[in-house]
Amino acid sequence: MKGIDLIHRDTTEVIIGSAIEVHRELGPGLLESAYEVCLARELAGKGVPFARQVELPVVYKGEKRCRLSD
Repeated sequence: MKGIDLIHRDTTEVIIGSAIEVHRELGPGLLESAYEVCLARELAGKGVPFARQVELPVVYKGEKRCRLSD
């Protein structure tokens, strides 16, 4: 990532590389959940700590929601 000062450049490169690897292997057009499972496997295999489907506080038009699925 030329020209961008990343604090965790090595980790960022591993994550992006893993996502590209998953997409190359599976191709386009699948549900997001399929890519999520495979990306988790890639990251775990490379020793990258991660969490899946964490709650994310979102405010939309002034209304606070705890989950995007609400």
